[in-house]
Amino acid sequence: MTHAVVLAIAGAMSSYATFDRSFFPNSHAPAVTAAAAGEGVAAGDVSLGRDSVIIKPLSIPTSPLVSHAPNVHTVVQGDTLESIGRQFNLPWRYIVWSNPGLRMPLKVGQTLRLAPVPGVVVIVRRGDTAASLAPAYGVDVNTVLGFNGIRGPQLAPGSVLVLPVDPAQGPNLSTGTPADPVDPGQFLCPIPGAHIIQPFGPTSFAIEPSFGGYLHFHTGIDLLAGYGTPMVAAAGGKVTAAGPADYFGIRVEITDSFGLVEVYAHMSQVGVAVGQEVQQGEKVGYVGSTGLSIGSHLHFQLQVGGMPTAPGPLIGC
Repeated sequence: MTHAVVLAIAGAMSSYATFDRSFFPNSHAPAVTAAAAGEGVAAGDVSLGRDSVIIKPLSIPTSPLVSHAPNVHTVVQGDTLESIGRQFNLPWRYIVWSNPGLRMPLKVGQTLRLAPVPGVVVIVRRGDTAASLAPAYGVDVNTVLGFNGIRGPQLAPGSVLVLPVDPAQGPNLSTGTPADPVDPGQFLCPIPGAHIIQPFGPTSFAIEPSFGGYLHFHTGIDLLAGYGTPMVAAAGGKVTAAGPADYFGIRVEITDSFGLVEVYAHMSQVGVAVGQEVQQGEKVGYVGSTGLSIGSHLHFQLQVGGMPTAPGPLIGC
């Protein structure tokens, strides 16, 4: 009886195997010789060879992943925007950009928010949305939400966001237009081709006021140009002042997209209005000799946190 059962099971298995192979004639796997396997061949969906593996080992990261949280730096003695920028591998203009209202000089113990990547730290205000922030900073909505791990479109007022910005683009105006289309972080010469007749820094010119411990200090850059010559914005931003201002005479102030203030002084006529957004290279007014001035020229001054600072090279001067 037992012998009969065993024979029956064996017959059934034999029939199943025969049926399976005959019903799927193309299911035969090709024979693979040792030599072929050494050279590497395909057997069905599996590639065989000396170096072939079914499951490859996972690579283990050897460096930490980029943090998406903002850095917080406490100012110590000797810190400057430039030195902090070098420490965190950020242009110093990005530091000002992430800390609106920053006043200079830096004070020991004050804290600064810094993006962990080239970009800006943003405190969400009431009414802000991913859709409104994205074009202002030159990123897309998915970047705003994804980089900060936000699952829904709602942003909580007071929350802190990091917006990575392509260093090759820089910030946008609120209209979404690139603020600095020529070279982000660089200033155009307000009067293309003009000669610099007085640089930034200490001077023996007695008309200049005292500043920074010097008896006479020139707080900007003077460009020689004829009366009525048009001048353009060194960087894109919003006009925050226009009109007479004592020493400067008729002047225009533009708070650029990084939060820095550009001053165009001794003008004969203003060409923009307060609140107007101006793109880099657009006309802002005309050269004059108003205020404390000797002869027609433009006094261009950059202010960081209320303090005059050297703007560096001006493209086109």
